[in-house]
Amino acid sequence: MTQEPPIAAIDAWAQPGSAKLINRPEFASLWRATRMVPLPEGIPIDQLIAEMDQAGIGRSVLRAWVAPDGWIITNDEIAALVQRFPDRFHGVATVDLKRPVEAVAELRRAVNDLGLRGLHMLPWMWDLPPNDRHYYPLYVACVELGIPFCLQVGHTGPLRPSEPGRPIPYLDEVALTFPELTIVAGHIGYPWTEEMVGLAWKYPNVYIDTSAYLPRYYPPALRMFMNSHGQDKVLFGTNYPMLSPSRCRAQVEDLGLKPESREKFLRLNALRVFGLAD
Repeated sequence: MTQEPPIAAIDAWAQPGSAKLINRPEFASLWRATRMVPLPEGIPIDQLIAEMDQAGIGRSVLRAWVAPDGWIITNDEIAALVQRFPDRFHGVATVDLKRPVEAVAELRRAVNDLGLRGLHMLPWMWDLPPNDRHYYPLYVACVELGIPFCLQVGHTGPLRPSEPGRPIPYLDEVALTFPELTIVAGHIGYPWTEEMVGLAWKYPNVYIDTSAYLPRYYPPALRMFMNSHGQDKVLFGTNYPMLSPSRCRAQVEDLGLKPESREKFLRLNALRVFGLAD
């Protein structure tokens, strides 16, 4: 059987290996699970590019991070990396959820002035599910700006409560209330993956990205969905530096995807959802 040619993938969820990020205490559980030892000084951005090259990943969507105790990776830092490596990176902004007026202003600045292409929020970081009132002004701004809302779903690997990551009822309610909002749910929703697949099937504006899970561990319901009627709804992601790009990309070849499903998963869906040039 003829092997399909390699596809330069787009990683829908990655972040720089910032020392402030990888050395946060709540991530100790992640490093135990992945058997990695975080470097006190962080990971140079050139190392990420080298790992992308080795893995056959053409571009990565880098995410800013903020916590209730302050900024971890700022929107300006992400924008600077995108400006420095415009052929390799795109950026997604974040905001301080507890300060709604300032959050909307910062999101508009990040998109209009810095050129970032989405909003990234972690419900577990704030212990607030996505149907909480604090998010709603941001949803309106995302619709007006024409950008996707990207969030984590499923249990939390970090040592924080998992309840805000349940797809149903929380994200279900958001999708019902905001049919104009493009939603990208990262980390596949495990152990509620079938709920997440149900939402992506139900709503034309809801997508899944596979970051934080090696392809060999994708649940059967997700594999079936992405190779059939959900082939337009799932995006490839790694969650770098928590997972190796090479391992994630190589294991895609063992999923048994149809050629058209494989290309959509690896790059075409990300191009469409984030509004990227081919």
